[in-house]
Amino acid sequence: MATETPTRVRWRIIALIFVITAINYADRATFSIAGSAASAELALSPIQTGYILSAFAWAYALAQIPGGALLDRFGTKRIYVGAIALWSVMTAMQGFVGWLPGLSAVASLFVLRFLVGLCEAPSFPGNARLVAAWFPSAERGSASAIFNSAQYFSLVAFAPLMGWLVHEHGWRSVFFVMGTLGVLAALAFARFIHAPSRHPSINAAELAEIEAGGGLVNMEDAQPGRARTFTWPNVHRLLTNRMMLGIYLGQYCINVLTYFFVTWFPIYLVKERGLNILEAGFAAAAPALCGFVGGLAGGFLSDRILKATGNLDLARKGPLVFGMILATLIIACVWVDAEWLVVTLMAVAFFGKGVASLGWAVMADVAPKQLAGLSGGVFNMFGNIAGIVTPIVVGYIVAATGSFDLALVFVGAHCLLTIFAFLVVVGPIRRLELPA
Repeated sequence: MATETPTRVRWRIIALIFVITAINYADRATFSIAGSAASAELALSPIQTGYILSAFAWAYALAQIPGGALLDRFGTKRIYVGAIALWSVMTAMQGFVGWLPGLSAVASLFVLRFLVGLCEAPSFPGNARLVAAWFPSAERGSASAIFNSAQYFSLVAFAPLMGWLVHEHGWRSVFFVMGTLGVLAALAFARFIHAPSRHPSINAAELAEIEAGGGLVNMEDAQPGRARTFTWPNVHRLLTNRMMLGIYLGQYCINVLTYFFVTWFPIYLVKERGLNILEAGFAAAAPALCGFVGGLAGGFLSDRILKATGNLDLARKGPLVFGMILATLIIACVWVDAEWLVVTLMAVAFFGKGVASLGWAVMADVAPKQLAGLSGGVFNMFGNIAGIVTPIVVGYIVAATGSFDLALVFVGAHCLLTIFAFLVVVGPIRRLELPA
């Protein structure tokens, strides 16, 4: 009897997650593209703009642990679908700011972006759970790189679109269009994403292949009614483990670069480099494209190293250190004048950042099996504290100095701190086991 050929459903799953994550990141970046026009119309100062840009991350960071715990308790699908639908509605509502009498534009934008962050909180822990369930260990670097690289592809695909929308139809149109796309993404997720053991298209051979390679194929089966994972003893175990703390610190530092790019970078191109908003939208796409390529390259390189050597530390830390060294080139933008050279340096920096973005693969390697959602939530909470700090710090630097030079140094220094975190603090990468 011929052996059944395994289906490849898991790669269709990660492709859809990639698309949804790209929309996720585009919704975060809406105000950075629309910000110059909106700030002019609504008379926003740089400091007010900084707080508005940070509003998303306040809620996103604070809601990570509860969001991860909800995923553990009720399963990925129902929580994720609701999250996509809600954040899309909140994105669309930002287009009405300034039209409603008696409501401050600053307060309205802050609250709505805060709610977008609150609703998006389960997304990346949900992605990590899907990767842990659908992929064997030797493919997790690639799978995690695919969904993580969506943050760069998002701006490749959507920054020119959003820049064109602002130019042709006004800044409000960005929010209406992106909100509509998000609702469509929620419907697609509900239709096509299932647990491995319940997917109608998977065959027994692929299911066995995933499970034999360490995939947690039954992760979702008993979720409803499962005991709560969000307990203080569980959180304490994660926050007192040196390896986990080093990973959290590294993700925070990497995300300083991410949040500069998705908040202030288009504004930097307009205000410091003299581009118009349409030009800035296309210029922002070049570094994003390089980050996308770097993200895929880093994940596939990491898995190749793991298959060749069996050394998980080398496979995850090697690309990360190389990428962060390249990312420090962002500081060189302080000393160059030509716009093309600025964009080139940013492109190299974001290629490096993409190569180094292996944090979610590491989380799939180290998270306790019983706490996959909670572990991902804590990890993403620390990472997205950078989204609170970076826009505000950059806003104050620009307001105080009239320049982005110190802001670029601030971002570049965190690339070096990432290397320190993974080489000195983390130690050997291994799965954290809970006591019996």
